[in-house]
Amino acid sequence: MIDYQPLYNTLLDVQADAWIKCLPDAIKEALDPSKHGDLEKWQSLIEKIPELTVKKRQLNIGAIQIEGFDNVTDETKAVLEQQLKALRPWRKGPYHLFGIHIDTEWRSDWKWNRLKNHIEPLKHKLVLDVGCGNGYHCWRMLGDGAKMVVGIDPMLLNVMQFHAIRKLYGEAPVYVLPFALEDLPGNLKIFDTVFSMGVLYHRRSPIDHLLALKDCLQPGGELVLETLVIDGSLGEVLLPEDRYANMRNVWFLPSCDTLIRWMKRCSFTNIRVIDITATTIEEQRSTAWMPFHSLKNFLDQQNSQLTCEGLPAPKRAIIIANSA
Repeated sequence: MIDYQPLYNTLLDVQADAWIKCLPDAIKEALDPSKHGDLEKWQSLIEKIPELTVKKRQLNIGAIQIEGFDNVTDETKAVLEQQLKALRPWRKGPYHLFGIHIDTEWRSDWKWNRLKNHIEPLKHKLVLDVGCGNGYHCWRMLGDGAKMVVGIDPMLLNVMQFHAIRKLYGEAPVYVLPFALEDLPGNLKIFDTVFSMGVLYHRRSPIDHLLALKDCLQPGGELVLETLVIDGSLGEVLLPEDRYANMRNVWFLPSCDTLIRWMKRCSFTNIRVIDITATTIEEQRSTAWMPFHSLKNFLDQQNSQLTCEGLPAPKRAIIIANSA
């Protein structure tokens, strides 16, 4: 499996002593097969993925691309595709792996294109991606020159998908750890850039989430926040009565002015909204790699400006700010 020693060495360099002391045991405990009924099956599947020779790696265009030599047989590709499909549903991507196109639910490259020209350069930086899924954006961050990228996500299937991709890619300073933000020690203050994309609206306390993100940043470090928002003025927030676009765990959808006020109260500075985009059924949809219902099924069938519950359809904003 993955060698975490380079991660531990980097954390030593930035004096994250409190995290290093508990991190190896925490990873071991989180990846204990007894913690999840399918984990042992997934781990066994990843162990059987063939170790193929890589000809080319491409991280800074739309799909994460790992290409092999022409002598990779059709039979080998068929086995690999079957193994990767056993890890469905694939939600973030896309990926091109040895001639196999993983057409994920989300066109996550579109989100990256919306923000990449607005963030501070990632070259030589230590980066944290909160709620990173299978790590698609982590690879894009590495492709933009990050020294090391640490992604965290509590969903073990996402972590296993990352392990499969990293086995095909080879050693790289990218890690996806099986944790939520709340599992990290407080007051870390070690990361140059922190991303939180598609997480805030799942938090019962958005203020606590913002403060926890700030605790991960070095003074002056940059936060890249992407979340669902609503149209409206200062103080306006949507709190769904039950579900939102069929999701149970959606809590607060603020207006952009309200979100900016929250961030100011958390002592972020230089706050700016760099993008507001309505989510379309072309960006989030069902595919052969995510064959379940997706956004199209969760909108009002007569009015795509509304969710199936009659609430405003998903609109997402990207906000960039700095830690004081």
